[in-house]
Amino acid sequence: MNRDEVILQKMQNELSLKQLQLTSLLNLTQAINDNLPQDVLFNMYKSFLTWELSIEKLVLFVKDDKNWVQAVSHNLDEKHALEQLPPLFLKYTRLHTTKKSDPLILQEFEFIIPVYHKSIPIAYSLVSGINKGNDVYNNIQLITSITNIVAVAIENKRLVRQQIIQEKEWELAREVTSMLIPDKMPQGSKFALANVYRPHYKVGGDYIDYLWFSETQLCFCIADVSGKGIAAAMIMANFQALVQNLAQQYKDLETLVMVLNRAVLRITKGEKYLTFFIAVADLEKAKLYYVNAGHIPPVLYRKGSITDLKATTTIIGHFEDLPDNHEGELDLTPGSLLLAFTDGLTDVKNRGGHQFSSEMIRDFVAAHHADPPQAICHDIMDEVLDFGKKTELPDDIAIMSFKFMGE
Repeated sequence: MNRDEVILQKMQNELSLKQLQLTSLLNLTQAINDNLPQDVLFNMYKSFLTWELSIEKLVLFVKDDKNWVQAVSHNLDEKHALEQLPPLFLKYTRLHTTKKSDPLILQEFEFIIPVYHKSIPIAYSLVSGINKGNDVYNNIQLITSITNIVAVAIENKRLVRQQIIQEKEWELAREVTSMLIPDKMPQGSKFALANVYRPHYKVGGDYIDYLWFSETQLCFCIADVSGKGIAAAMIMANFQALVQNLAQQYKDLETLVMVLNRAVLRITKGEKYLTFFIAVADLEKAKLYYVNAGHIPPVLYRKGSITDLKATTTIIGHFEDLPDNHEGELDLTPGSLLLAFTDGLTDVKNRGGHQFSSEMIRDFVAAHHADPPQAICHDIMDEVLDFGKKTELPDDIAIMSFKFMGE
């Protein structure tokens, strides 16, 4: 075989190899498009590097949530303490050729190939035995490209799994949230109770409820938990269960709030807290008893005047003991109206940066005190949304109104 024939044969061999590599790359891409399991992708990656590129030694690490996981390995001795590798290779943000100054365990490999996705490392491939000569650079580039393709595909699968889990959690939390706000509130010849609610996200942490202490004693409450989203909804769901159960045992509001505080503190370890307003309307005696645990003061219209029902103790779930915990008491006269709300109402700002103030709420109550409670709730919600139009709501908004008609 003369020199020209040797060169031609070499070129044909190289072309065949390139075609084979291209076919393998296309097969891998098709597998990704077909959404095949990640184990299949890892096996194809290993086969491509060890068979098509004749890589002698290989280990691939991928990021799984917070941890680095060995996904592929080839021709490694049992003595390799692979769990020691991640802290050593994470400092490399570009292709690294190992040197004698590197840790001994890294010197077992020739190249460290990092893969980044949106400035975040998602994979590292450590290889040895890349063909030397003119093709070494091309082979490294090819390994880098295929590692990138596989790593990004695996990362996308991880993100999809995470999204599915989050969607399931959000769906559960949405169901929980829907149970925190009654669809229908009670009303009778002497009273009417109403509410309206608008969550900040699809999941909120505000709570409104009622229960009967007796045929003539109606208990109602409103609460707001610190934080937002799923965690807030779950905490409030626990709180709802506590209120529903403990209120049947402790109908004295001071004692009830004290017991609720200790129960919430035990659950949240003081990391979350709630503001809470609870009242009992004695329809026969025309009395209102209440405890305000750090909640934004409800507004009471009575006999032509406006009163804020200020705090009678501090927030729930943050302190072992509640200071100055006491029950407020006042007379209900025909036409008395109470409007309670969470601080999402007063957090709303207009485009000029001005808040929907407590003074605006008092003015609204004074102007609409003769309206039915349900209309009052919806009208003030409409007013605040119009006030803050073209701005994002900063928090959930829950509104509850109670009206005493008397005889």
